[in-house]
Amino acid sequence: MKSDIEIAQSVKTEPISVIAEKAGIPSELVEPYGRNKAKIDLSLFEKVKRDQGKLVLVTAITPTPAGEGKTTTTIGLADALSKLGKKAVVALREPSLGPVFGLKGGAAGGGYSQVVPMEDINLHFTGDFHAIGAANNLLAAMLDNHVFQGNALDIDTSKITWKRAVDMNDRELRKIEIGLGGEKNGIEREDGFLITVASEIMAILCLSTSYADLKRRLGNIIVAYNKSGEPVRASELKASGAMAALLKDALKPNLVQTLEGTPAIVHGGPFANIAHGCNSVLATKAAMLLGDYAITEAGFGADLGAEKFLDIKCRKTGLKPSAVVVVATVRALKMHGGMPKEELATEDLAALEKGLPNLLRHVGNVTNVYKLPAVVAINRFPTDTDREIELIRKKCDELKVKAVLSTVWADGGEGGLELAKEVVKIADGENDFSFAYEDDLTIKQKIEAVATKIYGADGVDYTGEAEEQIRNLEKQGMSAFPVCIAKTQYSFSDDPKKLGAPKGFRITVRSVTASAGAEFLVVLTGNVLTMPGLPKRPAAENVDLDENGKITGLF
Repeated sequence: MKSDIEIAQSVKTEPISVIAEKAGIPSELVEPYGRNKAKIDLSLFEKVKRDQGKLVLVTAITPTPAGEGKTTTTIGLADALSKLGKKAVVALREPSLGPVFGLKGGAAGGGYSQVVPMEDINLHFTGDFHAIGAANNLLAAMLDNHVFQGNALDIDTSKITWKRAVDMNDRELRKIEIGLGGEKNGIEREDGFLITVASEIMAILCLSTSYADLKRRLGNIIVAYNKSGEPVRASELKASGAMAALLKDALKPNLVQTLEGTPAIVHGGPFANIAHGCNSVLATKAAMLLGDYAITEAGFGADLGAEKFLDIKCRKTGLKPSAVVVVATVRALKMHGGMPKEELATEDLAALEKGLPNLLRHVGNVTNVYKLPAVVAINRFPTDTDREIELIRKKCDELKVKAVLSTVWADGGEGGLELAKEVVKIADGENDFSFAYEDDLTIKQKIEAVATKIYGADGVDYTGEAEEQIRNLEKQGMSAFPVCIAKTQYSFSDDPKKLGAPKGFRITVRSVTASAGAEFLVVLTGNVLTMPGLPKRPAAENVDLDENGKITGLF
């Protein structure tokens, strides 16, 4: 069996000009980056006039080491829609170098449902992440320089909140001392690095709708607090203009293609826990403008990714999905039912039935809380049995949601035709899309709405620190912001060991901070690492370059 990169390298791709023409992008708005990738000029939204296509969100059950295949399903669905004669455009996130070289490997799909050129997409691509890191670190440098040059803003150096960023898993940088070596080297203080995808600038880039909006948001970033306890923003450091200049090209969505030649817009990639975890607003809107069906995905399981997509991204932009796909695998559901990973190839209906409530809760949240039509995509593995598949279908039927088989990893678009037909069917009707909470609720009421309605928690407890932070945020007039709850992706609860669909638990909020530029509140419920480390055997060990310039070992 060929590896993902071998499959990707075996397919002859179309020149990006052909893909742009297929998508309906005027040639003067296409900025090629080599033969098979390009930037799309932002004037697209002024110059192309057509009705918006239907938005289809792909999400998944709570992730497990057994795998779900959300990105692969997203790409395969777009190719399947193209096979049905529909004009489809897929919108995805860009991968981060940290996971690519760490534990996860690439993030461009898999098998015969990939976006290409996968090597470029998984590595430097068009340089967006480098630009975000540069803008982040420019702000850090200007902040420290301001303090060094006299500190006219009276910044309390013990309350500097802005960290540096690098797009790599490097645990040594989580907590560092800077300014060592005497006065000439700056002010000595504790600092640290985030991985670039965790930078607020990544979230800002992905939520910005124009250059003016980008610059406004950058200016609103809170970098520190002064000695009176008041926030200090990037605009006060006169940094936002230069940061926006660094991000000028990064704001433009990237155009590539699937293995089957379906246009794909791959742009942005916020950390899917402390931010909304979706591709950019501009990418999603471009896909909807260009296609009759825009297929996009949200990070992690539906309790995190889909919740943030719907309650933050859709709330802020007016986007409204026409259909939701919930991806599941028999293997993962059996893990949720307590079955060890090494035994998943064995049929076990009891373990599957015990794990199925995880899927059913996610589906119920989509249909009952958000009031959106849903379909379950069973990403089939060769070891799945007919009886296991039938059990999933039966349980989904009880919720009046259809479960269909998907074999897009092995068969490309052909393996997603049944899924595509169901998506077209459910997307054609109207829906009563609702948020999990309304804007006018208090911060606590918003948190508790997500915890009880989406997670299934009995309630929420707050540390003393969180209580004080909430009071301060309310005083600063930030109650209207939506909440972005950071918790483990491995459970509905804040305990990663509670698999399936746990009941009888409460969520503990440890801190609440403002991402004032992104315009949401980050609610921390556990220990979320914003700078991951490399595993014992990093994926980087397998990556190589041969004498002909061919990259190998990427996933």
